Amino acid sequence: MLRFLVADDHAVTRRGIKEILLESYPTSEIITVSSAEALMKEVSIGKWDVVISDINMPGRSGLEIISILKKEYPEIPVLILTMHSENEYALRVIKSGGAGYLSKDDAIDEELIKAINLIIQGRKYITPSIAEMLANEVSHDYGKKLHEALSDREFEVFKLIAQGKSTSIIANQLSLSVNTIGTFRRRILEKLHMSSNSEIVAYAIHNNLI
Repeated sequence: MLRFLVADDHAVTRRGIKEILLESYPTSEIITVSSAEALMKEVSIGKWDVVISDINMPGRSGLEIISILKKEYPEIPVLILTMHSENEYALRVIKSGGAGYLSKDDAIDEELIKAINLIIQGRKYITPSIAEMLANEVSHDYGKKLHEALSDREFEVFKLIAQGKSTSIIANQLSLSVNTIGTFRRRILEKLHMSSNSEIVAYAIHNNLI
């Protein structure tokens, strides 16, 4: 019997994913949770064939979850299912050890099952566009963009700043202190050679990151 752990902070999304999974795997066990903390608790007490997680949830992000699971539970594959486009997070997810990346804008039912079928076979789900990005990554002619120098956490803070969120809101969303977010912001500005949040917003828009 297959066991799936689904993590998303939207109840409608969790219910929809569960229904899709039950159609193709009627005998499977599916547990849904709404936060990264609940996800990590379930992982620690049970065996899972696939973890399906959003990238943005209360507490830890999907990228941080992948990093932790690869260290502590390397046998558990993680499929990221998110509203964010491939251009935003896909490369980071795959390079961090994720088993696949799927945007909710795609045909979720068909693509989700296709991805899971590959993952339970021990393979990765790589779309043609992600494969192209990976190929460009190793190309000698490929010029890296400034934001690619950001760490996963820095990139997460960068995205939230670009969305116009205040330091206090970001701190609350990521369960970090305001001072810590301020430190991340300074590092981001330094790495991107910028001096203000407005420049971050303009850069993110220009590079299709929001």
